[in-house]
Formats: sequence, structure tokens, C-alpha cells
Amino acid sequence: MILQIEENNLELNIKDILFLLFGSILAGLIAKIPGFYGLLEDEYYAKNISFIIAPILVVFFAWKKQLNFKKIVFPAIIIITSVLYINLLPSVESNNSIILACMHLPIFLWSVVGYTFIGGDLKDSTLRINYLKFNGDLLVMCALLVLAGGLFSGITLGLFNMIDVKIEQFYFNYVVIIGLSTVPLIATYLVFTNPSLVNKISPVIAKLFTPFVFITLLTFLITLIFTGKNIYSDRNFLLIFNALLIGVMAIILFSVTEATKNKLNKISLIILLMLSILTIIVNGIALSAIVFRLTEFGVTPNRVAVLGSNLLIFINLILVSVKLFQVVSRKEPVDMVGVVIANFIPYYSFWAFLVAFLFPILFQYK
Repeated sequence: MILQIEENNLELNIKDILFLLFGSILAGLIAKIPGFYGLLEDEYYAKNISFIIAPILVVFFAWKKQLNFKKIVFPAIIIITSVLYINLLPSVESNNSIILACMHLPIFLWSVVGYTFIGGDLKDSTLRINYLKFNGDLLVMCALLVLAGGLFSGITLGLFNMIDVKIEQFYFNYVVIIGLSTVPLIATYLVFTNPSLVNKISPVIAKLFTPFVFITLLTFLITLIFTGKNIYSDRNFLLIFNALLIGVMAIILFSVTEATKNKLNKISLIILLMLSILTIIVNGIALSAIVFRLTEFGVTPNRVAVLGSNLLIFINLILVSVKLFQVVSRKEPVDMVGVVIANFIPYYSFWAFLVAFLFPILFQYK
């Protein structure tokens, strides 16, 4: 009996290794297509970077979740349609609507990968929360793998330079590009099959970053007031401002999902609540600037896309802040914060779909 169990485990390990091997080779080949066929790298990666890994992750989760044929067909059709659609669009160049489509398609495909992760059960918010937690752990594991790969690359290049053998171009074109394309797959496998690997790291990162981000954002707002910087007329500053907002929002989501997994003390929850409220203020400033630019300078794909994204984040932040206040007041369990975030995922996915598939047509590929 024991021998049979050991044989089954060995068989499972072999299957996993073979999947990782073939998946990594496939991801590397997709990443190297521009070199094989002489395509413009900027154009290719702008349109197809999502497809280097997303289809492989869909297959991985479908396999691990043992999804039936009906639940596999849906993501397969979406991915095939997306590949054809994005590559039939005109050249990226300076076409804003197409650039936006390339930027939002990965977000939409992220939700398609999530569909297979939750086994096609769209009604269970707990599964969506698990997907958010998985993404937080996945980011940590990807960062660790990239750091380890960077250290290995530095040592390798240094050794060959010592003997006057220049391998930088070959190493970057093959080892680095193929290595980076396989990082998400390897990280996914490690987190999915060994969740304890990063379970202790993610909460520490969440606890450390939240207060520092709050202090930084508060200092930034105070400095902004005293410097009198006009974000309403400075387009580049507004873009950076929105990038800051998205980054802070990501940290809040990461911290909240960690709070649902590892119960935070009341002080940590209060800091998270204050950060959420402060981010709402920042978002309100950004929204007012976007509305001003829309009314003053007219409608463009970029302004409409940024307005829609900020509105979604603004509403989501308000809901999260209300729920956090109820948690701090001991009127709700901390798990309900995760439910609020999980229930908002379809709205982000739908907006990403609109920008990716309808904006180029609505704005006539300009």
C-alpha cells in the first residue's frame, strides 16, 4: 500500500516536471518569435506579451483543477480570439486607442486566467479572494526568482569577463529573455503546489509597507500643497500622479487580502483604513484633474480610459474604507473586506474588455 502511494506521488512529480519543462520551452519559443521571423520587437511585445504565459497558465490551472471540456472551451475561445484581434489591429506607433488596447488586454486576460483558477465558479466570492491572495504570493515569488536570476546572471557574466569572453549579447537574447518568460510559470507552480513557501513572507511585506506608504503619501500631499504644483495643466505630472495612485491601490489590495488570510491587529487595520482614506483624497484630486482636462481640451482615448479606471478605483476604495471602518469598529469580520474587493473584480475585467476591444473601433484606431 505504501509502495503504491509512493509510486503515485512519483508519477505526479514526473508529470509536473514534464509540464514545467514543455511549458517553459513553449513560453521561451513564443518570446523569441520576433528573432525567428524578423519581426519588430516593440510591436510584437506590445501586442503579444500576454500570450507568452497566459495560455500556459490557463492549461496549468485547468489541468490541476480537473476542469471539464465545457469550462475549458470558454477561456480557450477568448484567448484565440484575443490573439487574432490584437494582431489584426494597425501598428501601435502613436495610435493611442491601440496602445490602450495593448495595455488593457493583459488585465482582461488576467481575469480569464482567474476563471480557470476558480474552476469556472463565478458565484463563489471565496474563490475570487483566494485568487487575489494567490496573486499576492505570486508577485513575491516572481520577485524572489528574478532577484536570484539577476544574482546568477551577474556571477555568470563576471566569470566570463574574467577570461575575456564576451557573452553579453547572446546571454541577453536567449538566457535572459527565455528565463524571464518562464518566471511566471515556475512561480505559479511553486506557489500553487507549495503555498507555505511564501505564506510567512507576504504578511511581513504587507505589514512593513503599509505604514511606510501611508507616511510617504501623506508627505507627498503636504508637499504638493506647499509647492503649488498645478496638476490640472501638467499632463506628464498627472500621468505620474495616476501611476502613483494605481501603485498605492495595489498595495492596499495586497495588504487587505493578507489581512483576511492572517488576522491583523487593530493598529495595523487602523493604518490600513487611514491609507485607504488618504488614497481616496488622492484619487479625488486626480479625478478632478481628469474631468478638467476633458472639459478644457476635449475627449481623447487616454482621458476616457483614465477617467473610467479612476472612477472604478474611487468607488472600490470607498467601499473598502467603509468596510474597514466597520471592521475596526468590530461590526464586521475582517474577511468581509476581502469579499468587497473580490466582488469588484468583474467590473475591472469588464472595463479592461471595453478599452481593449471597443476603444480602437470607437476612436477609429487613433
